[in-house]
Order: sequence, then structure tokens, then C-alpha cells
Amino acid sequence: MKEVVMLEGENGGVVDPRLQAIKAAIRVVPHFPKPGIMFNDITTMLLRPKVFKDAVEIFVDRYRDMSISAVAGVEARGFIFGPPIALALGAKFIPLRKPKKLPGEVISESYVLEYGTDSLEMHVGAVQPGERVIIIDDLVATGGTLCAAINLLERVGADVVECACLIGLPKFKGGCWLNGKPDKFWLGNIYIQACDPRLQTDMNYCGQAVDV
Repeated sequence: MKEVVMLEGENGGVVDPRLQAIKAAIRVVPHFPKPGIMFNDITTMLLRPKVFKDAVEIFVDRYRDMSISAVAGVEARGFIFGPPIALALGAKFIPLRKPKKLPGEVISESYVLEYGTDSLEMHVGAVQPGERVIIIDDLVATGGTLCAAINLLERVGADVVECACLIGLPKFKGGCWLNGKPDKFWLGNIYIQACDPRLQTDMNYCGQAVDV
């Protein structure tokens, strides 16, 4: 298993002071976008340039020496973190968009949500076979969107190195084994936990959440 770094000295882990400030800057909005949902609002963090910079640099520090060719950002908040991470790594940025948002020829991957289905699209030719790609989003909830992103990239031959999110829901805090592998999923903010990106559709580990 890759490194696990906990905040506040949990399990003897190393405390990164940047994570403390990031955690404090993210606002939790109850009952949004519907009753029962606790929405993690990163817009309050974006109002604090030093904290936003630290959040980007945490990702960059992790991937600087991994020979990353491309950063794929999941619509929409992956578009906030993805481009500055890509620029810092000297990598290209690939937007993974909702249907009918990209003007050129696209490849599409559908996935199941709690309340229906959706899909992600990517321009044909955006990534070449063998290119090392990381997938960036702000939060992992059910995992359905990340599953679709992984499948989309792997269908064209990309090497998905990791998925990386700033925020994980509390039930991720104890760690997770998905499809028997703990090596390709990375969470920041409250803790850093490595898990396989091929996330199962079983929602028992993630609590109630929706992709918005």
C-alpha cells in the first residue's frame, strides 16, 4: 500500500500544516442541493489565494517525479484544480465534460448515479496510447464519475496512474479496499489514502451523496 498521511497525528501519521488550513477554508453547507446532503463548498477556499495555492501544490508535490503526460479534470470542479496542476507538471490538460459540451468528435462513457445515469465525454485524440494520466476532481462521493473517467481514458490506451481528490467523505477515513487493490486512489485534505481507482458501485462505503 502507498503512503497514508493522517491529519492531527491520527495513527501516528505526519501532519502537513497546509492541510489544516485547507480543511478550515472549506465550507460545509447542509441540505444542498437537496435535503440530507452535506455539501463541501470549495468556493470559500478559492477566496484565499495562499490556501488555494497550497492545495494545488500538494498535488504537484505528489506527482512531480512521476512522469505525468496529462492531467484529466472532471467537470466541473476538476477544471479548477486540473489546469494549474498540469501547468506546474509541464503536462497537458484534458477536460472530461458532460454530454454535448465538446465541439469536436468525442468518445463517451456512461455511468450510474443515485438518481439516474450520466456520461462523460472526451475529444478523440486528446490522449495517446501509453501516456501517463492522473484524474483530478475536488471530491469523491459515490465514485461513479471517477469510474467513468478511468474507463474512458483506458479505452484509448492511457495509463491511469492515479485518481486524486482533495476531499473524501468521512467513511473513507478508515481506508478502503476496492477490487482488492489499494494502490491508485489518493485523497487529500482530511487525510491521504491510496486505493484502487476502479471504484465499485456499492455505495455502503461512501454514504449519501450526489454528483452536482
